Amino acid sequence: MTTASGRREYDSSGRKAVSDATKQRILDAARERLIERGYRGTRIADVAEAAGVHVATVYELVGRKPVLLRELLEHAISGIDRPVPAEERDYVIAMRRESDPARKLTIYAAAMRVIQRRLAPLLIALRDAATTEPDAAAVWREISERRATNMRTLATDLAEHGGLRDDLSVDDAADFIWATNSPEVYILMTTERGWSDERYEAWLTDVWRRYLLPARTGRRRT
Repeated sequence: MTTASGRREYDSSGRKAVSDATKQRILDAARERLIERGYRGTRIADVAEAAGVHVATVYELVGRKPVLLRELLEHAISGIDRPVPAEERDYVIAMRRESDPARKLTIYAAAMRVIQRRLAPLLIALRDAATTEPDAAAVWREISERRATNMRTLATDLAEHGGLRDDLSVDDAADFIWATNSPEVYILMTTERGWSDERYEAWLTDVWRRYLLPARTGRRRT
């Protein structure tokens, strides 16, 4: 026999499942339109129509367009339906457990290949919108600074394991990684030049090892 409390819990769980599924439809529709039409060309009304919901539902379950884009970016970075702090991501944990700087860079390049496929088109749309849209510019600055902070953490970790050239500072190493793993470079190589994701990953691994690591670490070691 189901108690009143049990029915309430069941009903609540069922409503949450429906709400989560609706939110995912909204995010899927928003991603498609943002990539296809850009930030300025995407209206919340278009997203709502594509997701089969009312505009009010978009605002209720996700929020305004900047919030919608931010959530898409967080999902693209984490690969799941919620944001994951950098230190809790699987590849970051694996890199920290690895003592060999060359292997750390190999793990990171593999992660970037997967992440950039999801993330780069959205970041390019955000970058373009940031030139004229204050809300988009704020999100762009936040994401860009977060990337820079994470790259400095990586460069510091490499240095602590003897993985930086003597003539290369942590700040310069962080800036180099930040630039080479940017969405612009991924799009240039894969979309403009037709590279496969696997070739992009191999190139990242090679260029990072050649530029960052001291000769004694074996820059081309696999």
